[in-house]
Amino acid sequence: MNVKASFCSSLEKIFTYSDIDFSFGGISLLSGEKGNFQLVLKSRKNTDIRVSCSCPYAALYEVKEIYSGYAIDKENCGDTLLVGGGEPGYYPDLLDSFDGKITLEAGKTRAIWINIDTKDAVPGEYNFTVTLSENEESRKLETKVKILKTGLPAQKLIHINWFHTDCLASYYKKEVFSEDHWTIVENFIKNAVNHGVNCIFTPLFTPPLDTEVGGERPTVQLVGVRRRRNYVYEFDFSLLDRWVDMCLKAGAEYFELSHLFTQWGAKHAPKIMAETSSGYKRIFGWETSATSDAYKNFLKQFGSALKEYTDKKGITDICFVHCSDEPGLDDIKDYKKASDLIRKYFGAYEHIDALSDYDFFKKGLIGTPVPEEGSIDEFSGKVEKLWTYYCCGQYRDNLPNRFFSMPSIKTRILGVLLYKYNCTGFLQWGFNFYYSQHSKRELDPFKETDAGGAFPSGDSFVVYPGKDGMPLSSLRQKVFYDGFQDISALRALEEKYSREYVLDFIKETLGDIDFRNYPLDAEVFLGFREKLCEKLA
Repeated sequence: MNVKASFCSSLEKIFTYSDIDFSFGGISLLSGEKGNFQLVLKSRKNTDIRVSCSCPYAALYEVKEIYSGYAIDKENCGDTLLVGGGEPGYYPDLLDSFDGKITLEAGKTRAIWINIDTKDAVPGEYNFTVTLSENEESRKLETKVKILKTGLPAQKLIHINWFHTDCLASYYKKEVFSEDHWTIVENFIKNAVNHGVNCIFTPLFTPPLDTEVGGERPTVQLVGVRRRRNYVYEFDFSLLDRWVDMCLKAGAEYFELSHLFTQWGAKHAPKIMAETSSGYKRIFGWETSATSDAYKNFLKQFGSALKEYTDKKGITDICFVHCSDEPGLDDIKDYKKASDLIRKYFGAYEHIDALSDYDFFKKGLIGTPVPEEGSIDEFSGKVEKLWTYYCCGQYRDNLPNRFFSMPSIKTRILGVLLYKYNCTGFLQWGFNFYYSQHSKRELDPFKETDAGGAFPSGDSFVVYPGKDGMPLSSLRQKVFYDGFQDISALRALEEKYSREYVLDFIKETLGDIDFRNYPLDAEVFLGFREKLCEKLA
């Protein structure tokens, strides 16, 4: 055969120019864990190769490079380790469907992603074999897959990755909440839950997120509103009820209720549509002061009706409420006024917001702050429930993130860090944001991966919109979920010994790590994970 082939770990990003000589000794997994590694191929001539695998628990995907126009802000990223030079260009990211045949170009490297789901597998050590066929010739490659008897504990950490319902309607050209739209939304919700997103962003009203001032996003509100005489409101929760049932059926455990005030300061009301005596129209929006008497009256009535609904549904205790996203210290007076309304009318729900200035918590304006990971040390040990998030700005000083241009270790290490810091939850804003910044226009995420040049590629979405309304994963999504499985594996070790024992183990194998300091050598991390499995075997 004219083809060179080898296995490598999931922490390698394979470019068309990558070397192919890897040393891969196999993978150890807990029972119920989903593991990943890759098959790397290179040919001396143009050829078609068939790849087959007899393992019933394996799913194969073709790794494809996707263009990045804005990979990272190199001027400010300091010593951040990058792949692809951090330059505009093509990066391996999309995990496309694989029909068993791959076309190789002479001298160019390609990769097949292998996902092993051990849920129904019998524990033991197996020879994992793939067969490569070229014309009449064939050869086999083999590696080890070890499945432990120890089961992977259920995920405890609350994971939010904002779900953009309107982006799906826009991309697939479907009417919002038509039956076709519901089917697509459900497909994407299932994908999210299967990758550790257990808290679903729920648009009570059209979310006032990443929207230019004065602009608006497509209406996706789940709560029907009718305004009667004397500004008495009636609420219809039938669409919300369908949403809740769909999410629970998919395996979701929590609901994140959309923000009740605009982003970056809580100065205005979100867009809210209602049936009125003069027809269906917008009754609140950018023109509405957040603390106007009209909006206060609305919130008072809505808060009571929502509580009645969630109590009846039995979900009050698993709902989070939002005030405003990422307010700054200059907004603290406006945020306090809005926060007081949240406390007064929505006090039954835990209040969380992404904000990183400690003064907001110190002044009692929020119960559960969600600071960016670079600010987490200021909150650690001072809040009852420690959360963190990252977005477009978290890459300086070696902070973990999921950009195209980052080595995969910087995506996976987050799990161990969240365990060490004993975090309750993690939030990221872009599960499937397929608009430009401020939602000014729609875009094709296969061609524009940086929200119109605004955010580094990889920030605004982690899945691609595939054919027939089915999502396609990225390798970043798989590696990120591996990090969440690392948390559960560490919890299994904690249950066997103690948390102190696990923290000592982390220190011995990875060093005294924090969000700015951790090993960037993938082999060191993989060695840590194998030792963890040995201790659980």
